[in-house]
Amino acid sequence: MKLSKLKLLISMVAVLALVAAACGGDDSSDETTAAPAETEAPTETEAAAAMPGEGTTITMARADWSTGYFQAAVYRQLLQELGYEVSDPADLELGPSLAYLSMAQGDFDFWVNSWYPGHTSWWEPELPDGTTVGDHLEVVGEEMMAGGLQGYLVTKTFAEEFGLTTMDDLNSNPDALAAFDADDPVPGNGIADIYGCQESWTCDNIITSQIAFSGWENIQQTIAGYDAMIAEAVGKANDGEPMVIYTWTPSAYITELRPGDNVVWIGVEETLDDSNPTGQDGGESHDQRPGTANIGPEQCPAAETSGTCQLGWIAADIQVTGNKDFLDANPAAKKLFELVQLPIIDVSLANVEQDAGRNTNEDIQALASEWIDNNRASVDAWLAEAAAAG
Repeated sequence: MKLSKLKLLISMVAVLALVAAACGGDDSSDETTAAPAETEAPTETEAAAAMPGEGTTITMARADWSTGYFQAAVYRQLLQELGYEVSDPADLELGPSLAYLSMAQGDFDFWVNSWYPGHTSWWEPELPDGTTVGDHLEVVGEEMMAGGLQGYLVTKTFAEEFGLTTMDDLNSNPDALAAFDADDPVPGNGIADIYGCQESWTCDNIITSQIAFSGWENIQQTIAGYDAMIAEAVGKANDGEPMVIYTWTPSAYITELRPGDNVVWIGVEETLDDSNPTGQDGGESHDQRPGTANIGPEQCPAAETSGTCQLGWIAADIQVTGNKDFLDANPAAKKLFELVQLPIIDVSLANVEQDAGRNTNEDIQALASEWIDNNRASVDAWLAEAAAAG
């Protein structure tokens, strides 16, 4: 079912507000470009240069979170315009714990769903030949720098009732804990069980470290399928029931969990550093400093007294990671990765479309095609420079 006009408007406003928080405003514009003047047909040499990928097959993967599907589809179609034969990313869907290892081993060539610095921990494992995973990988381009705003949302009425502005407040307030525990994912265990992250997404490891680092002895995370957790969280927030969930943008999640409406961002007093309190492999790279966002007190009550919204999470850089051998052998593809930048607002609105029902693989490919058509001037410039590099 399509979103009503009112819901779509609310969704767009919510997305715009969070984009501004993540980036301090989006410098991209919706400028329209006049149709280019007609030109002579390219020569055979020019046509061949424009298709440097002809005869080359690329295997790509995508992350197993739906908010990354659109980006994967865009990159695939851009590579196809350079002449590459590219696998459907839907055929190889992985979490980070497997993706970087598989990429390093050459099982696939690249993906566009890296979240740094958190994912850096997956570069450290050693391979049988004595090299590390990271020895075989390279980060390329600036797909969405500081694009991954992330943090914890709490039911607004619950936070207001108990005066909670930070997770530390929840951990130290017996009455709030009792109310929360009465109907959380594991009721009656004396602990506030918050909705955390899906296993192997890295955020689950970071949350575990945050809990230990902050000394939240009365809080633990539920690690489960994210779609199921978000559905429960939305129901609780709409009913005014206690709930805390980790989430992020770009996504459509904030069109259902709307900061300032049914939820607010709940702060973290001490941001996780590189001390790796739980001794996880690569845990030093889970450092989330400075962990702040440009969000006002209406959506983040912790900003009322401190003047800043201390989310406890850094806005992650969302970037392309590729196998070094593949990148070296395909300069046109590498140059394309270096050039492409996706506006966070466009990705968020594509996620809203997915949430509204355009969520089949064919739908997502169509969303990517529409974005490319609407940004043809930039796309053609990227493709021309990439072709020249190949």
